[in-house]
Amino acid sequence: MFSRLLSGTALMAALALPLAAQARTVEEAKASGTIRVGIQGDNCPWGCINSAGQADGFDADMGRAFAEYLGVEAEFVPLQVANRIPALTTDKVDVLFATMGMTAERAQSIQYSRPYAANQLSVVAPKEMAAASGADLAGKRVGVPRAAAQDTALTAEAPEANILRFDDDAATIQALLSGQVDAVGGNQIYIQRLEAARPGVYENKMPLTALYNGAGSRLGETDWNEALNGFLESHMISDAYKATYDKWMQLSPPDFPAEMDGIPYTVTQ
Repeated sequence: MFSRLLSGTALMAALALPLAAQARTVEEAKASGTIRVGIQGDNCPWGCINSAGQADGFDADMGRAFAEYLGVEAEFVPLQVANRIPALTTDKVDVLFATMGMTAERAQSIQYSRPYAANQLSVVAPKEMAAASGADLAGKRVGVPRAAAQDTALTAEAPEANILRFDDDAATIQALLSGQVDAVGGNQIYIQRLEAARPGVYENKMPLTALYNGAGSRLGETDWNEALNGFLESHMISDAYKATYDKWMQLSPPDFPAEMDGIPYTVTQ
């Protein structure tokens, strides 16, 4: 089974198309032989486009496994943080495996599956910088990806910080490396990428929140939600899932909550 990747030009053209009258069903996707999987295009090891132009990372592997579960091929659509939900709700993708931190606010716009990954958010800064509390960040320039969960958390925890918002994770990390910001709000992978770029300079500081990531489908679409949960129920007990988690996260899968306040894992009427 192989995966096909939309080029940047093709993606822009697809996003310019008018909204279809009705999103396709799981059975219609099966009949077409493909599912359109939205992933982040710039955030490995979660999801990215590699040097060969192919979808890569943990979420890409999960998307391929889901496609195999359905007996189809995965067609990946690379997305930025801010256009993940719009791409889903306007039927440019069938599902999201796109580092979608599960929040009650987002659950008003999309239907989450059960969680399949965990993600600790923290402030990341140079080792010599004091950043143990929101008060330490007063007057500091702190970068975040626009519309990401760390944006919301830092706005609440460090109201006197000068929060600068960037288009994606790559731009946020580059802003720290270039000195455009003093610190960033990042996920658990930021420190790996910063260490690779500048060893020994940065460390995780103030913890923000622990998020769980779920796959996303459209509100009210029982068939896609049931397909995602059925896949995750079987896949997450497999050795293949554990190997994928270890490969990309360099961690063992954690225990996941059976339920979360304000975030249903199944379609509710």
